[in-house]
Amino acid sequence: MSKPWRTLAIFLFTAALVFGAAVGDQLLAVGGEPSPEVQTYTELLMVAHENYGAEVSYRDLVYASIQGMLRTLDPHTSFLSPEAYDDMRQRQQGSFYGLGILVSKRSGQLTVISPIEGTPAWRLGLRAGDIISTIEGEATDIMSLDDAVTKLKGPKGTQVNVSIVRRGLDEPLRMAITRAEIPQNTVRYAYMMTDDTAYIRLTDFTRSSSSEMEEALEKLSADGMEKLILDLRGNGGGLLDQTVKISNLFVPQHTKIVETRGRISSSYQTFLAEDDIVPFGRPMVVLVDRGSASAAEILAGAIQDHDVGLIAGTPTWGKGLVQTVYNLSYGAGMALTTAKYYTPSGRLIQRDYSSFYDYYNYDPNGEEEASEDAGEGEDVATPEVQLDSPEFRTDLGRSVYGGGGITPDVTVELPNGPVELQGLFVNNAFFNYAVDFHSRHDIDSIGWTPPDDLLETFRQWLIAEQLATVEELDEVFAKEEARDFAKRQIHADIMNSAFGTEASHRVLAKGDPQIQAALGLFDEATQMLAQRREIKQGRPGRIPSIEPLEIDPDLLIDDGGDK
Repeated sequence: MSKPWRTLAIFLFTAALVFGAAVGDQLLAVGGEPSPEVQTYTELLMVAHENYGAEVSYRDLVYASIQGMLRTLDPHTSFLSPEAYDDMRQRQQGSFYGLGILVSKRSGQLTVISPIEGTPAWRLGLRAGDIISTIEGEATDIMSLDDAVTKLKGPKGTQVNVSIVRRGLDEPLRMAITRAEIPQNTVRYAYMMTDDTAYIRLTDFTRSSSSEMEEALEKLSADGMEKLILDLRGNGGGLLDQTVKISNLFVPQHTKIVETRGRISSSYQTFLAEDDIVPFGRPMVVLVDRGSASAAEILAGAIQDHDVGLIAGTPTWGKGLVQTVYNLSYGAGMALTTAKYYTPSGRLIQRDYSSFYDYYNYDPNGEEEASEDAGEGEDVATPEVQLDSPEFRTDLGRSVYGGGGITPDVTVELPNGPVELQGLFVNNAFFNYAVDFHSRHDIDSIGWTPPDDLLETFRQWLIAEQLATVEELDEVFAKEEARDFAKRQIHADIMNSAFGTEASHRVLAKGDPQIQAALGLFDEATQMLAQRREIKQGRPGRIPSIEPLEIDPDLLIDDGGDK
């Protein structure tokens, strides 16, 4: 393989330099001979390969040099190896071929968190808490999570042999599971939180996201939805066309969703909401946090600028660089920054990246340390903004600020949970106890409530499993906050074991300060919508008409998890 990679290296850099010469950078010598820079690079490549003190492949040298070159541009332009490029395309398609289980590494073991209903794993009876000990005879405890997931995936109709260790069984279960198409749902949860308030969690923007969102809104409307909490926390981006389609469902007809501006004329594009889609038009609160980036920021920015929903949570990441994906030889790809994103009011989403170190170590709260009591969700404060941030105006004239992501209308911090319980999480105690509890009790509905002695039986189980002593547990559960948190976590894990992740989320949401704060913001969201309707009736045609441009479906807003 060394010769093809050496040839590729020389070809890539020579081609790049020839192109540069063609557009004006004179990087070739007179007569078409390679310049000293090209000769130096190819010589360096061959000398490193032949003489380095350890084995090094041409592929590794080429990839490293490409990554180094691209890092001089911006934080999000990136080279995609064939494996990374294939993985990115799989994520965007909205489905893959596999078994249909959510897995995680728990205490070093590959553990089933939940089977997905209707999938091969679900039909064969895999359960939450099952440990996949081997895949095709290879022990999983020495695999990374990514490696294990890769081995479980494969072509449709093929089989994978696994061994399952289950509590209560003396011998592992050996299964041959046939792979099938598994949907990757990006609308992770969609349910009625109260009689009239719905909750939707959107985790990504893939090919299926807009259709998933439409289905969720239709179903929830039939269930009586009058208000909506849209959760974009941890949503790191995705495809531009899906972002625009989802924004269509919420912003007013024929208003601006996002604008791109770059160095060349073709990078200037304006994307508008369609005239034939009736927007949501009901009170809405959108949750964001530092993990909300790119597409999530475009959607949140459009909703905020058009005053159709309140933004709550903490400031977003601030990633507003447009990546266009180019196919390269040997199955590789490149996500190249070609423009920047601006919200309808004209705000630049991208945060300053003149220092890569500061960019990746960004702390939206500055250098101040949070107190132990901070972020309990009881006090909801309006956000503070830097005085040097550019100021813009929403449709209703509210002040918003650019150049650093999306600043929430209402800031609500999210605490990490009692530090006393971290040891129990590390030992996977809550999850394992819930699996054990479910195996011994009949959980008949998602409305099931735990018995009063749940925490006491959990304490006894921890002692029996030698995970803690009586003295340690007395110290851990001395605070009421820790006791309440533990009860809720056990309840949630029991629901997950019995009914799946959505049932678990319903329980956890009751202890989520940001979700609970959002439930108290609908009066303000309702007043904002009413004010918008009044102004629109008094000033028809206020929003300027702009001709929309065709969306390139290969435009990306994420960077493959580089954030």
